[in-house]
Amino acid sequence: MESRAGLEGVVVTTSGITDVDGEAGRLYYRGYGIEDLAERASFEEVAFLLMEGELPSAAALAAFRDGLAGLRVTPAWLDSFMTGVPVAAHPLAVLRAAVAIDALVAGDVEPGDAEATRRAGLRMIALFPIVVAAWARRRRGLDPVAPAAGLDHAPNFLWMLHGVEPSAEGARALDVALVLHADHEFNASTFAARVAAGTEADLHSALVAALATLKGPKHGGANEDVVQMLDEVGAPERAADWVAKKIVWRETLAPEERQSIRARFPGFGHRVYKVEDPRARHLREMARRLAEEQGYAGDFETAEAVRAALEEARGLKVNVDFYSALVYRALGIDPDLCLAIFAIARVAGWVAHFEEQLGNNRLIRPRSEYVGPAPRPFPAVPASA
Repeated sequence: MESRAGLEGVVVTTSGITDVDGEAGRLYYRGYGIEDLAERASFEEVAFLLMEGELPSAAALAAFRDGLAGLRVTPAWLDSFMTGVPVAAHPLAVLRAAVAIDALVAGDVEPGDAEATRRAGLRMIALFPIVVAAWARRRRGLDPVAPAAGLDHAPNFLWMLHGVEPSAEGARALDVALVLHADHEFNASTFAARVAAGTEADLHSALVAALATLKGPKHGGANEDVVQMLDEVGAPERAADWVAKKIVWRETLAPEERQSIRARFPGFGHRVYKVEDPRARHLREMARRLAEEQGYAGDFETAEAVRAALEEARGLKVNVDFYSALVYRALGIDPDLCLAIFAIARVAGWVAHFEEQLGNNRLIRPRSEYVGPAPRPFPAVPASA
């Protein structure tokens, strides 16, 4: 059997949800280009598309929005749960634990019950931003803000986070970011969710598996690192020198060390895309406008200088994390919340993949290529004697 590290390039099954063309730098949800969706669709429309397979009619969209609004209720257990969580806990870890607790309180949904699974999926889409915003406030000593009845998904999160209604520009910026992050084929967290679904575990278990996988820095966390990198660079005129010095430093590392998180350039490169991440294009101009509006123009200029220096020196292209980090910062979002916001968007894709896996299920059970000792006899006198 041929083995490929990390299953790179291995097609494990078919899917009708998302298509990634890494060579051309194209991304499609159910056949619709990400360019059109980012410019013309809301997160609610995209979530409906991912789960139903088609864009909603006006009536279906209204019903979908009303359904989410009805599910946007703070759980009774959330306050007591957060009281016992250490203030230093990472927001994604809090979200992961909250999903597990919700499973205990609400009860597992049998995977064979498609209608109940869909209701649970919609409730998770509504719950994720409530948990993240509540924790962001609670750890700062502030009371959580209840969801607003008249706001859609993206502005509602900003409302619950800051306690003030966001500007139209800010709400649209987050909405686009959620659209761009809603799904991305068989990335690590989605694959983990499908592996769990393949065992016929419940949806909560699959989402916990996805969140646990997202927690790993080789899958998530680049947003936080981008902000740290820009703070370290400090100014546009320092970018070229900073990049050059880090490249020289990387050359002093052993080959295996160059693959470590500390040696990477966060926000650059992608496992699938050989050209610029198409999602990054839509966030660049939005990041620029928001940065100017909110007084972070220097950050954007520094980011552009780093991008230009790395592209010239190494030919590296930015990915979606690079500019989304700037968007989130301009929206007043703490850097360590970025990964949880990724989950707020991606849960729509996780639910769609969970349902698709169950629709034509086969236990996911790959093989490994054995490289250990050849078959050998047990010694006459055990080594432990």
